[in-house]
Amino acid sequence: MIHPSYSELIQAINNNSEEDDNTIMLNSRYSLVLATSKRARQIIGGAEPMVEGAAGKKPLSAAIDEFYKGKVKIIAKAPEEETAEETAAQEAAQEVSEAVEEMAEAVQTEEETETTEEA
Repeated sequence: MIHPSYSELIQAINNNSEEDDNTIMLNSRYSLVLATSKRARQIIGGAEPMVEGAAGKKPLSAAIDEFYKGKVKIIAKAPEEETAEETAAQEAAQEVSEAVEEMAEAVQTEEETETTEEA
């Protein structure tokens, strides 16, 4: 069995959060997986692990240890960060939509040309 278990890790993270700061209370495995994978990617990218004995461990194991020991906390995004991400996502969706419309028009024009040539 993997130690700590999901439930133990979620409980440890929630116990390490403080009421007056911006830390998030975890309530699902999905949130836990996202947080630990993000921290593991930071470690892979060159961030130093904050726990002792992480030298021989894989980045995900080091990230789990960090959360379990309270060395890393999950902090809520600032509202302006969310707005910027939402705006970027909406712009990307609009670009994709426009590209799909252009492709549909090109296909329709091509089909009309083929129909005219056959006649």
